[in-house]
Amino acid sequence: MNRETAPSWVPASGHALRHAGIHFDAVRIEGILGEQAAYELLQFTDFQAGPIVREDTGARSVYFLLPPQTAAAYRWPAGARALSRDAGCAAYVGVPALEGATLPLRWQSRPTAEVPYVDGGLLHEMVGRAVRAVR
Repeated sequence: MNRETAPSWVPASGHALRHAGIHFDAVRIEGILGEQAAYELLQFTDFQAGPIVREDTGARSVYFLLPPQTAAAYRWPAGARALSRDAGCAAYVGVPALEGATLPLRWQSRPTAEVPYVDGGLLHEMVGRAVRAVR
């Protein structure tokens, strides 16, 4: 995917804050649970998971970007938080550009024309696997 075909919410350079619930919903998972959930999802989808953003500071959060108004439909376990207008929060998510310097954010999996968002049901299942794996 290049800049011309990237979703409108992906900045041309650097990174930008985007309001969760407008262009996408997000599920934020911190630390090892987020890393394990991303690993499970990437393995299950043969590395075609949809947009996953890593924040490499502090708690090392992982953000899974779902279609707008979908994240609140699931009951997420402790350590995972839905960021959506439907979840009753006004949250912003950092989104990196596809190329160039974007620290402290980076794509672990990029949006594609075929997979523009992470599938919420599949993510929910993979988070359950991750919870069991890190226990």
